[in-house]
Amino acid sequence: MFNAVVVSVFVIVVLSLLRTNVIFALIAAAVTAGLLAGLSLTETVSTMIEGMSGQMETALSYVLLGMFAVMIARSDITSILVKKLIRVLGGKRGVLLVTIAFVASWSQNIIPVHIAFIPILIPPLLHLFNRLKIDRRAVASALTFGLQAPYIMIPAGFGLIYHGIVAEEMKKSGMPIDVSLFPKAMLIPGIGMVVGLFIALFLTYRKERTYIDKENILAPSINEAETTTFTGRHLLTLVAIASALGVQLWTESLVLGTLTGILLMFVFRVVRWNEGDDVVQRGVAMMGFIAFVMLLASGYASVLQETGAVKELVSASGEALKSSQLLAAALMLLVGLLITMGIGSSFGTVPIIAAIYVPLCAELGFSLLATASLIGTAGALGDAGSPTSDSTLGPTSGLNADGQHHHIWDTCVPTFLHYNIPLFVFGLIAAMVL
Repeated sequence: MFNAVVVSVFVIVVLSLLRTNVIFALIAAAVTAGLLAGLSLTETVSTMIEGMSGQMETALSYVLLGMFAVMIARSDITSILVKKLIRVLGGKRGVLLVTIAFVASWSQNIIPVHIAFIPILIPPLLHLFNRLKIDRRAVASALTFGLQAPYIMIPAGFGLIYHGIVAEEMKKSGMPIDVSLFPKAMLIPGIGMVVGLFIALFLTYRKERTYIDKENILAPSINEAETTTFTGRHLLTLVAIASALGVQLWTESLVLGTLTGILLMFVFRVVRWNEGDDVVQRGVAMMGFIAFVMLLASGYASVLQETGAVKELVSASGEALKSSQLLAAALMLLVGLLITMGIGSSFGTVPIIAAIYVPLCAELGFSLLATASLIGTAGALGDAGSPTSDSTLGPTSGLNADGQHHHIWDTCVPTFLHYNIPLFVFGLIAAMVL
């Protein structure tokens, strides 16, 4: 009960729900975890700062991405996109939301850019959302679904990486599984996420919600009566975007891809060199927060690893229940939820839990597929809803471009309720029937 992981995650959740900025909540959680585990305040802070380097590349990527998004917005190409969507979709709210979830799913498997598309695509659509009076909590739910469900169910892109991690860790623990079987193991939990998506879009957040149409460089008010002509400037912007994507996929580096796009926008004079200061300021204002949260989350995870609290929690859960499959499965999923909620990474949770849970599943008589489903679901639980996960930080970065979307109450709470609860329930079902 007083394990450093449990208490520190509780600190993050309570402070975040009280509208304390997640940066302060993460620092408080890291200090709490360190002190509970017997580290001094100085040692705790030092460990946190050293651990922040683990996400340095990611943080730089997100800040550069914010600058690139500002440049794209200045080309005015997004106005063409929004006007076309207004004409095509009109008042088709449900179609728009499902389309967003579908496009977000591409970012994990077909074109694996993860959250990179959000600051480019979503802010210009805020005008359309406002026009249709769409509750942005529904948009956040659609985006987070697309960022998480595909890697759970589909063996391509980030999904293939996640499946491979689970298969490799199970093999290390003495239970080899063909990675091709993993989609079958995760089908039932994945269906749970689909159920959660439709509940969020068509039941919970179907009512209209009014927002102010604010002027913003990334979400400008659009005059639908004006005709926007596609020009050479727009073509060059598309070339820069395609080049950035191509370099990212070729080098597997979001930093190099984004830098390529930024450089080409200057070379093509879509954005003039003397506008660089303003581009940097606006880009940092947009994505600096998410970048710094990712750094602090890495530092917090480092404190947890240093204290040994994570392994202690996993070991304690393995020893607690060895007689009941149902209770053991529920406890394994709950521990996975706590760990991922704290460190914000499903991919990082699997290696931590697999070493204990695989032998426990074998002892309790779980099948190969049931074990794979439990490990995969326990790792994925908490990705949605975690204040430190890029699956929630990404949607917030786009939806809050005009300052009208709260990270905790408008992204984390809705996604936690609509995805973690179904994942937990359907994960239990999978463990018992596979």
